[in-house]
Amino acid sequence: SGQKVCYGGFKRSCYKLAYFQDVSRRVGFQEARQACEIDGGTLLSLESEAEQQLIQNMLQNLTKSGSGISDGDFWIGLWRSGNGLTMSSVCSDLYQWADGNISPFRNWYTDEPSCGSEACVVMYHQPTANPGLGGPYLYQWNDDRCNMKH
Repeated sequence: SGQKVCYGGFKRSCYKLAYFQDVSRRVGFQEARQACEIDGGTLLSLESEAEQQLIQNMLQNLTKSGSGISDGDFWIGLWRSGNGLTMSSVCSDLYQWADGNISPFRNWYTDEPSCGSEACVVMYHQPTANPGLGGPYLYQWNDDRCNMKH
């Protein structure tokens, strides 16, 4: 399920947000990626600050609509495959877009990515969490374990 919203002016003119209040319906990264592909799309690649702002606005509108959106992060299509991992590689440089997009745009939270076993990326959406060093946990990116349910 999810709401499809279309705009002009962006390379990808349509976006679909899927949010599950019911935690048991949330899925891991690969399941989310497959669901998008079955639906004819891909997990979101964010190419610019303007596109990031567009998605934030969509999430804010959903929240305002009284649809019951509370804490729950959203998978985006950024991940680290581990390919080409060398001693000189900086972990944050190893993240790539699942759809092959080469956009260098990133919106990491202050102390992210933490790397290690966390290789898939979410957009934070935790409006009830106490702010951390980087401010509220809203809309910035965090690497997480790929099997986490979002």
